[in-house]
Amino acid sequence: MAALALKSVCPSNELIYDDKEMPSIMVYIPKFRLCDVLSTADTSVHPAFRVGGVEIDGFYFGKFQTHHYNGRAYSLPGEDPSANTNLDTFVSYARAKGAGHHEVTCAEWAAVALWCHKNGCEPKGNNNYGKDSTETLYKAIPSMAKDSSNRIQRVATGTGPITWSHDGTLEGIWDMNGNVWEWCAGLRLVKGEVQILEDNNAAADGADMSATSAAWKAIKASDGTLITPDGTGTTTGSVKLDWTGTTWTYDTTISHTAGSHGVTFKDVTAQSSIGTAAKTLLQALAMLPDLSLTGDGIDATYGGDYFYADNSQDERCLIRGGAWSYGADAGVFASRLYNPRSNSGDLVGGRSAFIG
Repeated sequence: MAALALKSVCPSNELIYDDKEMPSIMVYIPKFRLCDVLSTADTSVHPAFRVGGVEIDGFYFGKFQTHHYNGRAYSLPGEDPSANTNLDTFVSYARAKGAGHHEVTCAEWAAVALWCHKNGCEPKGNNNYGKDSTETLYKAIPSMAKDSSNRIQRVATGTGPITWSHDGTLEGIWDMNGNVWEWCAGLRLVKGEVQILEDNNAAADGADMSATSAAWKAIKASDGTLITPDGTGTTTGSVKLDWTGTTWTYDTTISHTAGSHGVTFKDVTAQSSIGTAAKTLLQALAMLPDLSLTGDGIDATYGGDYFYADNSQDERCLIRGGAWSYGADAGVFASRLYNPRSNSGDLVGGRSAFIG
C-alpha cells in the first residue's frame, strides 16, 4: 500500500527497503557523461557512476535528509533531520541498513548539483530561518525549538514549497539548499592537499574511509591521475588548495599563510600548474566552477553559494548545502571543508544513498 500511495503522487520515486524491511524514499539518478553537465568534450561517465572500476547505470539519492531510527539512516518526509552526529556515525548508520546503503558521497552530491546547474534548476531551501532568503511568503514546518530570537531553525523534511525540490517537481530531491549541512563521504583536505577515494568508491560496501586508510589518494596536478599521498599533505605535484589573500586557488604548492577562509564558489580558481584533466575532475566533483558552461537558464554566479575551507589542519572533511542561517551563501554548490570528522552540531546532518 505504501508503494502504491507513493507511485500515485511521485511515480518516479522508489521505496528502497533495508534488510529489516524498513523503507526509505529515494530518487533515481541515471548515468550521464561529463560532457552532459560540463563544458568539456570528455564523453566519459561522471565519476559518480563508477564503483570499483565498474560503470553503474545509476544510483538512488535520498529524497529527504536523514533521520536516524535505531542506529539506521532513513529518508522519510516530515521528519526532523538528525544532527549532532559525526561523520563516522553517519557512515555507519547508513551502512547498517545492509548492502548498497551508504552515506551520500561527494561524487553523488556533485552529480546532482551539476545536473541542477546545467538544467537551470538550482533549488531554494531553508537558509533564512524557516524560509529561503529570496522568498517572503513560503515557510516550512519547524521541527526543533526556535532560537533565542524566536526564529525558526531546522524544519521537517520535505515540508517546504516545490521551489525547494532539486528539479522543481514533487518527484525531486528536497532540502539540498540549507536546513542542515550534510556530510559527504569520499573527499577531504589534509594540510590543504585534496584527497579523494577514486570515482565513487566511497559508496562501496566496506570502503575504508578512516583517517589512516590507504584508499585515500591525492590528485596529480599535471594529468589528473591519482597518486599515493606522502601522509603530510605535501605530496610532490599534487593538487592543493591555496589562499591568495582574496580567493581560494588550486596549485601544486601552498605559498601563502595557511588558514580558514570563505569565498563565493564562482570565484574559486586554478593556477596554470593544474592541467586540463585535473581541472575537469575538480569540476566533476563540484570543487571548481566551470565558467565556460553556457546554456538556457544557467546561473553563472552559481547562486552566490559559498566555498569555505581550512588548509592548515591535518584533516578536514566535507559538508555541503548550507544550513538555516546561511542565507544566500547556502545552496547545492555550498561546500565547507572546515570540519574534522569528529565534528557534530545542530547545524550538521546527512543523507543516505543506495546502489543496487
